[in-house]
Amino acid sequence: VCSSDLRDNWDSMSKKGFGQDKWERFAAPGHWNDPDMLVVGRVGWGSPHPTGLTPEEQYTHITLWCLLSSPLLLGCDLDKLDDFTLGLLTNDEVLAVNQDTLGKQALCVALNGAQRVYAKDLEDGSKAVGLFNLGTEPTRVTVKWSDLRLSGRHHVRDLWRQRDVGKFTGEFSLPVAPHGAELVKIGN
Repeated sequence: VCSSDLRDNWDSMSKKGFGQDKWERFAAPGHWNDPDMLVVGRVGWGSPHPTGLTPEEQYTHITLWCLLSSPLLLGCDLDKLDDFTLGLLTNDEVLAVNQDTLGKQALCVALNGAQRVYAKDLEDGSKAVGLFNLGTEPTRVTVKWSDLRLSGRHHVRDLWRQRDVGKFTGEFSLPVAPHGAELVKIGN
């Protein structure tokens, strides 16, 4: 299927990224679905310029592409990486979600207005879970264990902040900024 190239704006990135569920059945090691390059930092086609994505939108972009097991092709000038972009591209716990050897692609497991919850099975038996706010106001996004086919008490780790959050029963929630994302790992 041929589609237009990804552009460095919210509309383009969110439509491409959140439109990948239909391709999930084709994703597996050696067969990666590719929603297009990453448009973070100083993007380098045409007239090089800072990305049109806000910082929160860039978190969403990296979080979603990692959950989708998408190839992480950089569309930015590596000679001009600022600290923020370098942090996005070098978080080893976030990148591990993308590189997980099971090779699963995340699917949307819950949808509530502008809120989306994506979940990806990982090789170690845990789940990577993205909490997304596609809206323009801050909100609290909740993942329910029933949506993940889990029960009981589970350990939650915040992957962007690289810290353990605690053990939770039944559900877990975080505040999520407008057009923002949080990424957690849920396991035993």
